[in-house]
Amino acid sequence: MSLIAFGLNHKTAPVDVRERVAFGPERLVPALNGLIHSCGAKEVAIVSTCNRTEIYARSNCVRENLVEWLAAFHQLPVESIAPYVYAHTDELAIRHLMRVACGLDSMVLGEPQILGQIKDAFTIAQDAQALGPVLNRLFQHTFSVAKQVRTDTQIGASPVSVAFAAVSLAKQIFGDFSQKTALLIGAGETIELCARHLQGNGLRQVIVANRSIDRAHHLAEQFGGIAIGLVDIPKHLHRADVVISSTASPVPVLGKGAVEQALKQRKRRPMFMVDIAVPRDIEPQVAELQDVYLYTVDDLKTVIDEGQKSRVAAAEQAEEIISLQVGHFLEWAQLQTGAELIKSYRQQSEQMRDDALFRAKALLAAGKSPAEALDFLANTLTNRLIHHPTVVLREACASGDLPAVHAVQNVLGLVDTPHR
Repeated sequence: MSLIAFGLNHKTAPVDVRERVAFGPERLVPALNGLIHSCGAKEVAIVSTCNRTEIYARSNCVRENLVEWLAAFHQLPVESIAPYVYAHTDELAIRHLMRVACGLDSMVLGEPQILGQIKDAFTIAQDAQALGPVLNRLFQHTFSVAKQVRTDTQIGASPVSVAFAAVSLAKQIFGDFSQKTALLIGAGETIELCARHLQGNGLRQVIVANRSIDRAHHLAEQFGGIAIGLVDIPKHLHRADVVISSTASPVPVLGKGAVEQALKQRKRRPMFMVDIAVPRDIEPQVAELQDVYLYTVDDLKTVIDEGQKSRVAAAEQAEEIISLQVGHFLEWAQLQTGAELIKSYRQQSEQMRDDALFRAKALLAAGKSPAEALDFLANTLTNRLIHHPTVVLREACASGDLPAVHAVQNVLGLVDTPHR
């Protein structure tokens, strides 16, 4: 089968290394073609996210080959990435892909975004005609496993990060985000994660407020939102059903008066607020207002701790499911290997037949009798078909390799005879 999962991730490499070997969307297809034509991969897919760059391939390439290729593609010294990479083969490669897809190898245990990213990688590889029967089957099987884990365990049910906890609490209050607007104050990593979680839950619109308008625009455009400066928050606050704030400001950026005015414009429709910042971004007095649900990072800690315990227990169940499904895929792969061997054996035998038949016809054309041509055909076919099994059987008997002798007997359907 010769499957390999090769790459590096947040556990093995720092961010400055990960960003140097990441594949942007425009470089994925050239990379896939390079692995096929330069590295000899029969099938290949690349998963590239902020936390990992991984190559999944059906190939005889070893770790060293792939390190050299990856370094050359990104024009880096081999020694700058070699200490950070890993390579899993065959059964371990299958298990690794399934664990990654189920969120068991993620920075946030059980996070769901990675599955969508793997599906995107699969689609790109498929469109580039870089997949064949084995990887196509493996990825499809992996998607089914990830769905089973999500359905049969609580791996994704409990919040384990501040961003996920904040969005989960908001969802408990509003239920459906399809008609909701979120105001995100700040443009750092936590706010970006909040935006991803909100978008994944069907949020209608996002507004990003930040001191640097350029950074706000950069983040907002990823989610089809709009960007504003911090000074413009009071003008837009009434539009926000959800407010999540995480800046480095030493003083609050949102006061009680601004929220009161926004609530009047909203006609008392509730607002959900999470202040993730330390020092706090939202004045504590905002919590005194009716129709406002204000949480701080300390309020979320209990939710996160409980979620982590729940997910660790669910992860154990997920590992059991994965072990079972790895076995099922290996059974399929073994059947495929048998089918390929049978096909190869049949093609070899048919070639022997065609060669012998060609020579027999040549004898007839040269004036030999049909009986002579048939004798030649029968003897040639017999000798060629039994030659290799005879050599293997003779060598096994001479070396006393009884398991090999019995295997040949079984394959050829020979009656067992006593061995001296």
